[in-house]
Amino acid sequence: MPRIALYTLVVCVLSVAAAVVSFVQGSWLGIVWVLLAGLSSNMTWYYVKRARAAAQDGPVTG
Repeated sequence: MPRIALYTLVVCVLSVAAAVVSFVQGSWLGIVWVLLAGLSSNMTWYYVKRARAAAQDGPVTG
């Protein structure tokens, strides 16, 4: 897994935790955290799929 995919996965997990804490405290700011979690989740899948596609194509020799 590429390093940037790991970073976006960490951001996703932390934003979900922040959303839970916000909603438990009664703050509507949790909606922003949920949106950030969705964005970072999509970014994680994008970078994982891109790395898999690059691995299938093989090394590029020029």
